[in-house]
Amino acid sequence: MKVALLQMTGGDHNLEKGLAFCRQARSCGADLALFPEMWNCGYDLSGSLSDIRARAVPADGPFVTAHRKLAEELGMAVAVTFLEADGPALKNSVILFDRRGREVLHYAKVHTCDFGEERVLTRGEGFFTADLDTAEGPVRVGAMICFDREFPESARLLMLQGAEVVLVPNACPMEINRLSQLRTRAFENMMGLATANYAFPHPDCNGHSSAFDGMAYREGEPGSRDTLIVEAGEGEGIFLADFPLGQMRAYRSAEAHGNAYRRPDLYGGLTEEGVLPPFVRPDRR
Repeated sequence: MKVALLQMTGGDHNLEKGLAFCRQARSCGADLALFPEMWNCGYDLSGSLSDIRARAVPADGPFVTAHRKLAEELGMAVAVTFLEADGPALKNSVILFDRRGREVLHYAKVHTCDFGEERVLTRGEGFFTADLDTAEGPVRVGAMICFDREFPESARLLMLQGAEVVLVPNACPMEINRLSQLRTRAFENMMGLATANYAFPHPDCNGHSSAFDGMAYREGEPGSRDTLIVEAGEGEGIFLADFPLGQMRAYRSAEAHGNAYRRPDLYGGLTEEGVLPPFVRPDRR
């Protein structure tokens, strides 16, 4: 399964630019094109609430629909990201259209960055997976967005729903620690992660879109291996992450990570809602 990480800078012509990048991705053999976070507005949450609302688009509006039509035209899945106007609510969303233009997954960011501009957004209501129809057969996919990556529970819930590849739209500086988080989420859940970030010099972004296959060991390779498939540089481009699904499935069926040896009966504290010092934050919702 080839996932095209669309690493771009945003601007005044995001729709046209994104569609052009999708066409190029398909010409490179991609099965799926993944956008960086909130592509329709270039992750612009500046100004007043009315300014932000003016940038939001509905899930059934022309911006999103253009990507549905393109997915059907190209025979390629498209994961389009946008600032969603959902009635009075504003959400940080991604919709995945399959190669026939059918919506298979609609996810809104759960861990909104309430310490910053995202405090005006309504958080999503959970993590979901779906079977994506590809030319080589169905692939179980999920999604989490940027800050979701920093919570192990996000990826764990997707793993428990059978996710094989998780799509991660992103808009932040990707440095060693954030890349390490992605590497860890892939490793501990034995699943692939594909992250698309904005290219430099998009504000507060530096490229380094990446993908990990989650396989710490692979037949024919001595010892532990780096699970990295691809890591981009800072500039614009289309970066293909080729996930070896057959090998990944064989690895998942035999290795010790994931779900086989968990003790969920002892994890009750993970669902308690109280926050104790030193983690108390006045802006927490």
